[in-house]
Amino acid sequence: MRVLVDTNIILDALSLREPFFVDAKALLKAIESKQVQGYITATTLTDIFYIARKNKGIAVARQDVAELLVLMQVCTVDRSILEAAISSQIPDFEDAIQLACAISENLDAIITRDTQGFAGSELPVLSAGTLLARLSSLQ
Repeated sequence: MRVLVDTNIILDALSLREPFFVDAKALLKAIESKQVQGYITATTLTDIFYIARKNKGIAVARQDVAELLVLMQVCTVDRSILEAAISSQIPDFEDAIQLACAISENLDAIITRDTQGFAGSELPVLSAGTLLARLSSLQ
């Protein structure tokens, strides 16, 4: 399964946000073990770097981004993605970019904590816990 991992899931894992980090870290482990192929947008990386630098310093921010670059595939955010996002019915521009990237890459689902932010999506939108439960039922 090929999934786009929303920024909030990555931040949950990196920042150990209670109570969400358990599922977020388990999802990253599933990606690391190749059970799932994980994708993030280029804009997610800039957001992660900005937040990590602010909270933990530049060295940790660089390390976090470097590890994500090894773990995940990166969806390009270019003019066509931005145009698709701005013309979509998704009210949050960041979410619209994520959806446009997932559609452009023909991904199977978006994994997020904010499923309402993707209301009306043509792709399945799942929580990390839901995806993990589906994976364990397949084994």
